[in-house]
Amino acid sequence: MATLEGKVLFITGASRGIGKAIALRAARDGARVVIAAKTAEPHPKLPGTIYTAAKEIEAAGGQALPLVVDIRFEGQLAEAVEKTVATFGGIDICVNNASAISLTGTLETPMKRFDLMHSINTRGTFATSQACIPHLLKAKNPHILNISPPLSMSAKWFQGHVAYTMAKYGMSMCVLGMSAEFKDAGLAVNALWPRTTIATAAIEMVGGQDMMRQSRKPEIVADAAYAILTSDSRTCTGNFFLDEDLLRSRGVTDFEQYAMEKGVEPLPDYFID
Repeated sequence: MATLEGKVLFITGASRGIGKAIALRAARDGARVVIAAKTAEPHPKLPGTIYTAAKEIEAAGGQALPLVVDIRFEGQLAEAVEKTVATFGGIDICVNNASAISLTGTLETPMKRFDLMHSINTRGTFATSQACIPHLLKAKNPHILNISPPLSMSAKWFQGHVAYTMAKYGMSMCVLGMSAEFKDAGLAVNALWPRTTIATAAIEMVGGQDMMRQSRKPEIVADAAYAILTSDSRTCTGNFFLDEDLLRSRGVTDFEQYAMEKGVEPLPDYFID
């Protein structure tokens, strides 16, 4: 059985939600996890900080390195990568999870919000990958995993929130290009997206408690991510995985275990037919 024991994961936005769930799943193997996120002090509306996440990771059996990082600034990224390598000796896995969302139309999207989404989602993913790749290329079985949707040039995925779609598709385009660019070097680059809405702070802000009830737990994405990150990096690359489909292909049949409320049909996520 493949394992993440001893592996070094650099995860952006890992103080809560999907990023933290991926970190905790890796920690159960004894992985070493860098929590690269902005939240050092408790937020009035959002749960968790990099330090509370670090305690949970250590309690789960892993090692944690909490670092205050705003991925919009490459200087902060460079410093975080340097601290990671100095502390853990290298980087095996980069998970680009940090993201900003605004499901607003063209006239309702202030340029400040447009810039935030593009600087975190697209630019931040590119910059984080760029900072980690020199170290990933030295690792055994290295992976980059972007939490981003499958690419589909259909107007329905842009209509209503063109700025957000452009920003998320930018992350997916990084997968398309980098997977081909680094294939011969053995560096895997894949995307993972949930088939249903996931109970995170972002979903609660978008749809409130009703949408949370009809969502799945972040653990389903974490289990799917684990399956990807323990795969052979030379053969598992350039994919746009959906969490449920991937887990079904690995023999999982019980998806009620991931339901926020048993018996409630989960809502399909954005970008899913």
